[in-house]
Amino acid sequence: MSKKKKDKKHPGQKKTFRGVVELTRSGMAFVIVPGLARDIMVKQKNLHTALDKDEVLVDVIKHARGDGRQEGIITDILKRNKTEFTGTLQVSKSFGFLITEKGMFMPDIYIPANSLNGGKSGDKAVVKVVAWGEKTRKPVGEVIEILDASDTNDLAMKEILIEAGFPLSFPAEVMTELAAMKEEITETEVRKRKDCRNILTFTIDPVDAKDFDDAISIRPLKNGLYEIGVHIADVSHYVVPGTELDKEADRRATSVYLPDRVLPMLPEKISNELCSLRPHEDKLTFSAIFQMNEKGEVKHHWIGRTIIHSNHRFTYEDAQEVIETKEGPYQQEILLLNKIAQTLRQERFAHGAINFSSQEVRFRLDEKGKPIGIVIKESKEAHQLIEEFMLLANRTVATYVSKIKVNKQSVPFPYRVHDTPDPDKLKVFAAFAGKFGYKFDVSNPESIARSFNRMLQLVQGKPEQHVLETLGIRTMAKAIYTIENVGHYGLGFEDYCHFTSPIRRYPDVLVHRVVAECLAGDIHPDKQMEKKCKHDSEMERKAMEAERAANKYKQVEYMQQYIGHTFDGVISGVAHFGFWVETVDTKCEGLVSIHNLNRKEEFVFNEAEYALVGQASGRRFRIGEKVSIRVVAANLAKRQLDYELDSELATEAGREFRPERRDERREGHRDRKKKKQKHGQQPWQPREKQPFKPQPAAAAPVVSLEIPPEPVVDQVIPETHVVDVTPPPSTSVTSASPATTEAPVKKKKTAKKETAEKAAPAAATPVPAPVAAAPETAPASPEKIKTNKGKKAPVQPAAQTAPAAEKAGKKTTPATSVAVKPAAKAATKKPAAKAAPAEKKKAVKTVAPKAAAKKAVKTATAKATAKKAAVSKAPAAKKAVAPKAAAKKAAVPAKKAAAKKAAVAPAKKAAVKAPAKKAAVKAPAKKAAVAKAPAKKAATSAKAPAKKATPKKAAAAKKKTKK
Repeated sequence: MSKKKKDKKHPGQKKTFRGVVELTRSGMAFVIVPGLARDIMVKQKNLHTALDKDEVLVDVIKHARGDGRQEGIITDILKRNKTEFTGTLQVSKSFGFLITEKGMFMPDIYIPANSLNGGKSGDKAVVKVVAWGEKTRKPVGEVIEILDASDTNDLAMKEILIEAGFPLSFPAEVMTELAAMKEEITETEVRKRKDCRNILTFTIDPVDAKDFDDAISIRPLKNGLYEIGVHIADVSHYVVPGTELDKEADRRATSVYLPDRVLPMLPEKISNELCSLRPHEDKLTFSAIFQMNEKGEVKHHWIGRTIIHSNHRFTYEDAQEVIETKEGPYQQEILLLNKIAQTLRQERFAHGAINFSSQEVRFRLDEKGKPIGIVIKESKEAHQLIEEFMLLANRTVATYVSKIKVNKQSVPFPYRVHDTPDPDKLKVFAAFAGKFGYKFDVSNPESIARSFNRMLQLVQGKPEQHVLETLGIRTMAKAIYTIENVGHYGLGFEDYCHFTSPIRRYPDVLVHRVVAECLAGDIHPDKQMEKKCKHDSEMERKAMEAERAANKYKQVEYMQQYIGHTFDGVISGVAHFGFWVETVDTKCEGLVSIHNLNRKEEFVFNEAEYALVGQASGRRFRIGEKVSIRVVAANLAKRQLDYELDSELATEAGREFRPERRDERREGHRDRKKKKQKHGQQPWQPREKQPFKPQPAAAAPVVSLEIPPEPVVDQVIPETHVVDVTPPPSTSVTSASPATTEAPVKKKKTAKKETAEKAAPAAATPVPAPVAAAPETAPASPEKIKTNKGKKAPVQPAAQTAPAAEKAGKKTTPATSVAVKPAAKAATKKPAAKAAPAEKKKAVKTVAPKAAAKKAVKTATAKATAKKAAVSKAPAAKKAVAPKAAAKKAAVPAKKAAAKKAAVAPAKKAAVKAPAKKAAVKAPAKKAAVAKAPAKKAATSAKAPAKKATPKKAAAAKKKTKK
């Protein structure tokens, strides 16, 4: 499109914004612009190769109307979110394509033959996009790794990393620089540093750690104080600004820790060799050294570059054993450090730090990376010892830099900040905590922190501990990197930064550089510092998402062996579509969908109570409540666990649990068939002709109204759920036989109605008969009717015919109206043309053909009436003659006549009474169309001509009906 045409189409000054793309599943995208109240909508055709999370420039082409969004077009892509993709190769003679499997609306990547690197069709590969075609706007890439599809664990972990935007390997330029790096420490470098090699120094790290980036030294001083040094690997000495190594570290910003591997920010030569503070080796460090007493009071501190020699490597377990047993290597130093650390910890909480405790889950893996067990990591005193001294160093360094000014301006510095809680979230949380008896003072930040700590102390060991701790953390703001020093609310520090982990965090490298400049008095303010902080915060978030995804994968993989097993759990999250449950033993979280709850009841999400609430029963599923779940699906591809409440499964009429049922229920074409089989309904088959034999009226069966014992369910269920008052009395109804018991039919109408209502839940959810199945309700040809002789219909209580009549609204009284016989015939045809209401359909399903036998004695009146009515020309004419009052009275004989025909017709046809009444009542209104009325009423029965509607005798009428 030319520039002139563009200007005509979009007149006026264009507005251009800078933002980040968010792509939806539909292909529509939104550009999130800081400062704009609403995002800018971008249609797929206007994305111009922009992908999800890309940083772009967007021009507004349509301004917002009312509360709507502006519409825009992407004009430039400033920064790609990811350049590497996984997928399957399709290779031809001179080129190939990568068919991507992850990433929304990613076009296939074109790969020239010389960039395939040995890839073949069908190979799983990692491809890096090196260019975008100017004309085609299609990506061009090169294969950087062929993945082993047989190693599903390795493949899954690599896909997770690439999804998050982390490259799997380092560029060749980085490796070239690394090879030229010298390992030895020169005497010139030693003379520039404080030599701490003769001071007792040791590391305390996880048992599987390889990158030891911090160490602690301790020695007594002559003045009665102790010199305690916090020594951090001097990564900034090796990673110099402007090098390819520094650029790659900046891009990655953080190491990523997955259950079976670490994707390092720096190559292993630096992270595990040059900078790792391994025992019995001289290492260059950046240190904060404190002179303090046993009470933890700092009398003096020093910050600068040092050289150390680690004497011992402790694991956390080793150090904890020394603390608990008071025996082991360097026990006096370990015990003293622990005493000071616990003092610092208590002071920190006293000054406003919030004591959130969280459990960390680790997997025990076999040699192939498959989880064989789960270990819950606890924060013990050995962890707290290291944590408190690292916090002390971080705070001290941040305070030092915050006091330095350059041209009366603060030095741009990557502070680690944590803002005060969101007021709206805090109000909701305070109200929720109040229901458990915990009061919150939200008047100021200090009182909020005190309220949190008081609650966290009182809630220890109580059932609500987990939920209140979890929700409390969610109420907090997210910690980020920024040059704006607003303090760290959660820790209770006015100044705070990350200084202690430069091997795995790029902001720590930036901190080291700024501190070195401040110490040297040669400060060069970095104008791009805030931009770097934002990038580092974003990459930290992506790393956390990748870690969660990998942990979820391992959870699903571990729980696959427990499909069908029951676990105790706690509701850990609630949404409008269901709720999540975390198992108590394995800490594996799965979703209980709202569709797997009581299907007869609607559940609504109550945000204030963090609960799903049943609209009919008031049943609540609230976060923090204990439930018993059963594992029904574990989908590795989606990294998704699906649970169902054990109580819901157990109460389905003793149904045997089979995990595959859940998948079948999700398939719509199987759903209706399974429900019909569950209800005992068989596909319709024509039955043989049976001669009419009058039988004595069958009395109502004896139906037990006692509530059967509920299935054995975990004790936590009654505490957390409101169970329906009337469980399904399936055994009572089906065991009764109408042939063996006698009772008056008319005297117990109330009991019969109650019986019919109780019989309905005996089977699971009733399935309304679809309109397409209507021809089954019409009488079939004589040949088809003969094929069902001797086949017994499902036995149901005869007493249930009465409630159906009561639902029609009239009491059953015999009448001698002239419209009886035609009404009876209309009763058998009407349901095909007009579907009965849902209530009546439920009643219809519970009525059996033998139920009509009890009224067969009274059909003599109907026959006599039919003979008298033979003088009329057509059934419609008879209906027209009958007055409205007679039509109302005719409803009951019509039902009886329809019940009589049920002895010949299938069970489904016999029980439709409500439409018969409608036919009898509406007939007088159609006086003009008497001849056409029967044909219209029997629209679904193509073989039933209007001629057959003229009855002469009862037998003759029956014969014509069959024809």
